[in-house]
Amino acid sequence: MNIIIPMAGRGSRLRPHTLTTPKPLLPIAGKSIVQRLVEDIAGIVGSDLHRVAYVVGDFGTEVERDLVQIAERLGGIGSIHYQEKPLGTAHAVLCAADALEGPVVVAFADTLFRADFQLDEKADGVIWVKSVEDPKAFGVVKLNEEGHITDFVEKPQSFVSDLAIIGIYYFKDGARLRRELQYLIDNDIQEKGEYQLTNALENMKSSGLVFTPGEVLDWMDCGNKNNTVETNSHVLRYVQHQETLVHPSVVLQDSTVIPPCFLGEGVVIKNSIIGPGVSIGPGTHVDTCRLTNTIVQSQSQLKNLILDHSMIGNHAQLDGKFRSLSLGDYCTLEP
Repeated sequence: MNIIIPMAGRGSRLRPHTLTTPKPLLPIAGKSIVQRLVEDIAGIVGSDLHRVAYVVGDFGTEVERDLVQIAERLGGIGSIHYQEKPLGTAHAVLCAADALEGPVVVAFADTLFRADFQLDEKADGVIWVKSVEDPKAFGVVKLNEEGHITDFVEKPQSFVSDLAIIGIYYFKDGARLRRELQYLIDNDIQEKGEYQLTNALENMKSSGLVFTPGEVLDWMDCGNKNNTVETNSHVLRYVQHQETLVHPSVVLQDSTVIPPCFLGEGVVIKNSIIGPGVSIGPGTHVDTCRLTNTIVQSQSQLKNLILDHSMIGNHAQLDGKFRSLSLGDYCTLEP
C-alpha cells in the first residue's frame, strides 16, 4: 500500500513559525507533525506499507532527505514530488501520480489523529471522519441506513451531518482515483479557482463505488498557535508511556519537571519549573522560568520567564516577563 502526503502549503495561520519552517515540519512532542501522521497511518496499514510519497514545495534537500528517512524507518520507500502552484487538493494528490496505483491512503498533513480500528481493504474507499459540535466550518458526509456515504457537503450552513472529513482517505484502486483526478484537470472542473478532491469522490460515488466512514477517536488540529499548543499537550499525554520523552543528556539543576514533557538532546534547565504539556527542542537552555503548555524549538535561550500556551522558535533569545508568546526563529527579547 502507498501513502500520499500532500504538504506543499506553508501554513499562513501559524506565522511567524511557518515563515522559516513548513507547518508539517513543526515539532509536536519531539517529532514533526508529518512524522507523527505517517507513523499513525503506518500503524493502521501495518506490514502492507510499500511507499510514502510526499508532495512538497521548495523545502530544500535536507528536509527531503529527512522525509525519505521517515518512510525508510517504517519499512517503506520514500519519494518526493512537487506542487509548484497551489491549485487545490485534487491537483496536489495528482502531483504524485506514479504513486496512485493499487491501494492508496491519502493524508493531508494538517492535523493529527488517533484511531482504533482495522482498515477494511475490501471497501472501495474509506473516508476518515470525526463528529464535531459545529460542522459549518468543515466538509461533512451524509450516511444511509447501511452506513455508506451518500453525499459530500462542503461547509453546510444548515445541519445535514456532524461527521466532518478530517483529510485522510483510503482508496482500494489508486489508478481509478488517478483517472478521476486527471479528468478534473483535463476538463478544467474547478471550484473557487481550485481542483477539489471532493469532486472526484462525488464522481466515483455516482459511478457506483461505495465509500464508508472510518471514525477516529481524536482529531487534533495544528492550524494556529493555540491549537498547536493544545495538540502538543494532548499528544504528550497520549505517548508518555509509549515513547522516551526525556533525552538522557538533559541537565537539570535545582529544577522540577512536571510530566508529561518532551526534553530533547542537550537541553539544560536551571532554577525552573517545567510542565505539564511542555516540549523543548535540542540544545535549548532555560534559566529561572516557569513554563506550562508551551513549545520551544531548538538552540534557544530562555531566562526569567513565566509562560503558558506559548510557541517559541529556533535560536530565539528571551529575557523578561511575558504571559503568552508566539515568537519565531532568531528573535531576541530583552527588558
